[in-house]
Amino acid sequence: MSILENVQTAPHIAVLVPCYNEEASIAAVIRDFKAALPTATIYVYDNNSKDRTSEVARAAGAVVRREPLQGKGNVVRRMFADIEADVYVMVDGDDTYHAPSAPALVSKLLDDKLDMVNGARVTDWETYRAGHRFGNIMLTTLVTMVFGKRTDDLLSGYRVFSRRFVKSFPVLAGGFEIETELVVHALEMSMPLGEVETPYKDRAPGSVSKLSTFRDGFRILWMIGKLIKEERPMQSFGIIALLLALISIITAVPLFITYYETGLVPRFPTAVLATGLGLLSFLSLTCGLILDTVTRGRREMKRLRYLEIPAPDFDSGFLKP
Repeated sequence: MSILENVQTAPHIAVLVPCYNEEASIAAVIRDFKAALPTATIYVYDNNSKDRTSEVARAAGAVVRREPLQGKGNVVRRMFADIEADVYVMVDGDDTYHAPSAPALVSKLLDDKLDMVNGARVTDWETYRAGHRFGNIMLTTLVTMVFGKRTDDLLSGYRVFSRRFVKSFPVLAGGFEIETELVVHALEMSMPLGEVETPYKDRAPGSVSKLSTFRDGFRILWMIGKLIKEERPMQSFGIIALLLALISIITAVPLFITYYETGLVPRFPTAVLATGLGLLSFLSLTCGLILDTVTRGRREMKRLRYLEIPAPDFDSGFLKP
């Protein structure tokens, strides 16, 4: 009998399912995860559904709660704050993720002493919309270029977390950009991560995707930009400073040539423009240096909060339901 099947020794596993209008699929999700993780408690957080999601989930045996603030990020914030567990399995309620893979994800988290395991989706690609495929590849590549490559599926909604991760993660995102924030937080904190490939299937009949290719894609892109500014301020403001300095130099060169060849004083507005751009370049570089120090302090505080949470102890440290 594995540690996940033994009620006496198993960690307290919480399966977190954020839901919005998933009446058609939520019962199957609960049933499959109950079978895959018999000792887990399944929590369904209804995010203002207009259908019978709550009733169906409750009848299927889940603990049902509500989050009135619309958006997946708001739901994740509430779930992470409210629920106490040793291991957190987060999955969407649309029945597209492979529940039988859950024990493998949890075992990898526990056996390798990780803080997050990502369920990387494997499919025939026909299941994805073309816009979703392109967006996932583009955004994953962008995050990889800036923060490092440690995942192949940035936007997967199927993840397993340690208690340390959940209780040290300050959720700021309000919508679908939460997946990006989760990954960047783990990368910036240098947390031990893992990834397991999992099958991905099409939605159940009657279930409709809530993800807008363009609207949510731009929101995720905007979130990546904000995270780059906040977590890499020296690089962000340094690039701006470099561009301003180059424009200032390009603007000033003709002025020096004119003065050298004719002895005439350059036109005042052009000289002011070149000088102003140079000053802005210097100010941008200064802002980058200051904010880089602030970011380092914030990262140290988050790290200290992370270290305050004890690592799980297989003999005595697990919580009990």
